[in-house]
Amino acid sequence: MREELIDRIKSVPPLPKTFMEIEKIYKSPEGTISQLAEVVEKDPMLVANLLKIVNSPMYGLRNEIKSVSQAVSMLGMKEVYTLSAAASIKKLLKVDMEPYGIEPEKFALLSNVQGSIVKHWVKNIDRQKADTLFMPALLQDTGMIVIADEVVRNDEVFQFRSDIQSMMDVSQVEKMYVDTTSSEVTAKIFEHWGFEDFIVNIIRYSDNYSNAPEEYKEYSMYLKIIKTAVAINSPLSERSIALASNIVDKEGLDKNLFLKAIEEVKDKYGDRI
Repeated sequence: MREELIDRIKSVPPLPKTFMEIEKIYKSPEGTISQLAEVVEKDPMLVANLLKIVNSPMYGLRNEIKSVSQAVSMLGMKEVYTLSAAASIKKLLKVDMEPYGIEPEKFALLSNVQGSIVKHWVKNIDRQKADTLFMPALLQDTGMIVIADEVVRNDEVFQFRSDIQSMMDVSQVEKMYVDTTSSEVTAKIFEHWGFEDFIVNIIRYSDNYSNAPEEYKEYSMYLKIIKTAVAINSPLSERSIALASNIVDKEGLDKNLFLKAIEEVKDKYGDRI
């Protein structure tokens, strides 16, 4: 990783005070849902983001959730913590995804799609693993924001975007331009913010999960499959799904279960992807 990129990561400001309060309640054995709701309600932007996400296709609710207390009660502490992290990161980092050829709104949507795949696929394999994977799946592309900004600073937007559109493996393009991948950058940012080591490392090894230490390997594999299926340059396309399915086959997972989950996610999001 280039020194200038490392310096940029080190200079990323801390996560907002509201998120730190949410994290404290979430990690406290005495923390309660009502305490969590009180903290969320103090931040109007967080309230708006939380309600937007909970009423999105990711959850597919029949009735609209209109209050913070409803949302927090329905989601539970871990999920509110995860979604608050996502909203805080979006608020904190300048999102200009022009080098990757998509709008910020589409970038946020694809993050939600990755979270949805965890809910529709991994949850049917192992609920506990799904609970662990929801946060990293939702946030694993955070490093793209920093890489995009670096590409803009280096005046390489046109070349980078052309290579992103023409090459299947986005991580190879990232390495060509900044000597690292968005997964590695995300891991570094999360390390900088003090996220738990397990989350940091399953993201760090997701591009090369076969070389991951045993404790991270399976989780990193799931992230790789999901990221491959929702490739930023061709999300849920026939090509991307085929490439993800190849990994599913290689690892001896149930391909029919995976493909069924992909179809369910595509049905939920329709032509927005």
